[in-house]
Amino acid sequence: MEQAPVLAIVIPCFNEAEVLPATSPAFRAKVEELVGLGMVSERSYVLFVDDGSSDATWDVIEGLAADWGVFCGIRLSRNRGHQNALLAGLMEVRGKCDISISIDCDGQDDINAMNDMVEAYRDGAEVVYGVRSSRKTDTAFKRGSAQAFYKLLSGMGAEAVYNHADYRLLGNKVLDALSQFEEVNLFLRGMVPLVGFKSTSVYYERHERVAGESHYPLRKMVALAVDGITSLSVKPIRSITMLGIAVSIVSFIGVIWAIVTALMGNSVAGWASLVCVLCLLSGVQLLSIGVIGEYVGKTYLETKRRPRFIVSQHAGFGDASDADES
Repeated sequence: MEQAPVLAIVIPCFNEAEVLPATSPAFRAKVEELVGLGMVSERSYVLFVDDGSSDATWDVIEGLAADWGVFCGIRLSRNRGHQNALLAGLMEVRGKCDISISIDCDGQDDINAMNDMVEAYRDGAEVVYGVRSSRKTDTAFKRGSAQAFYKLLSGMGAEAVYNHADYRLLGNKVLDALSQFEEVNLFLRGMVPLVGFKSTSVYYERHERVAGESHYPLRKMVALAVDGITSLSVKPIRSITMLGIAVSIVSFIGVIWAIVTALMGNSVAGWASLVCVLCLLSGVQLLSIGVIGEYVGKTYLETKRRPRFIVSQHAGFGDASDADES
């Protein structure tokens, strides 16, 4: 009889002291349900990753780990952002599980989709994406901006699963492969497809947030979009080249027109056309420099090889006093 896989549920948290007491019982119940159904091993567990929270999140995690053996946690030395916190959790459970499922702690992702994810893994999939079946709970602006983001990613040649965030199952083979990616600028929902292996999708309805407020305002969403595009594609730089060629052709035609007009004696000194041309070219140049600068900045950060995260504390399963870094 095939042995049930050990499941590790990885949950990044940032200032979620209000949310964790409300959602942690559901995570514990889900592990117990999956164990009871024989789908996962009784050694399965939940790992919370405290991304340098400024509230009592770590105290809550320590309390949960002390009260229930199914819970454990790691604390990053400072806030490193959702993607780095998620990667820290995945690298922590690597080698300590057969499969991992990453999910946010706010209760919006349907936890019952885990049953289908584990079933898909047992059918041979090493990567199972949790994909939203609709965006009914989003505002019109967020729905439109999200759709535009995925279309832009696709247009730029970046591979990403439409309407998928970071709710996914990864087999331990995938975690081992993911550990070989050493870039500092992380966009996991674009990196995972690059790893390969057999994959499939599970569809679910997204719920309202259980408690607290979202920690992903428009500013962070835009930053994530920029990171996603510039980490996975060089098309923006190539687009600058094409734009430069187009502007050069138009400028060359303009020069010929100006010379012909002057030779015919029809030239009239005017500042309006000059100002328009200067503004256009200046805008194009500044935009081009900005895009190139984004890539240069990312290259600079990559060459420094700074740790993507540093784990300062452990709680519950795998307690350790030494800090880990990666």
